Amino acid sequence: MGKIFAVEYLTLDGGFEDPGWSGPYFNEELQQFQFDNLLECDALLLGRVTYQGFAQAWPSMEAETGDFGRRMNSIGKYVASTTLGAPEWNATLIEGHVIDAVKRLRASEETLMIAGSATLVESLRSYGLIDEYRLMIYPVVVGHGRRFFGEAPSSMTLVNSLVTKSGVAVLTYHPDESREPSYSG
Repeated sequence: MGKIFAVEYLTLDGGFEDPGWSGPYFNEELQQFQFDNLLECDALLLGRVTYQGFAQAWPSMEAETGDFGRRMNSIGKYVASTTLGAPEWNATLIEGHVIDAVKRLRASEETLMIAGSATLVESLRSYGLIDEYRLMIYPVVVGHGRRFFGEAPSSMTLVNSLVTKSGVAVLTYHPDESREPSYSG
């Protein structure tokens, strides 16, 4: 069976949108972390919004980003969307029901990395289809906007942690169904 892992930029208060706040903290350690993630996966699994942003930006950034940019541009991509036409940039549109299609992809031997794509992550999380979360928690509170994790509760087990010199906590979690949270309130 394959593996699906999500790599996400988050603030201390769970923000993720428009991550311009990450710039002052992004350093060589995080660059290597991101490159290692990209090398580990066989393909990217993206939602439409993230795909469109990446497809617009990355083809012109290859010269300045070297091996990372070459890998980003050449790797296969699966795109979850009901509104996107024929994707370009080495991408395949997921046909039919997204959850069923992702179950088929996960049943293969491929390792898939989700970057961003919060709506897709939330859908897949609710079906137990994400094997690992690699969260870069930046020392920033944005105080507004959409939060990365939605309303559905879930428990996780920390399997790895690293704090970069710039203060970003890189935390790797596996879902832990044995400790499902319950809330009263």
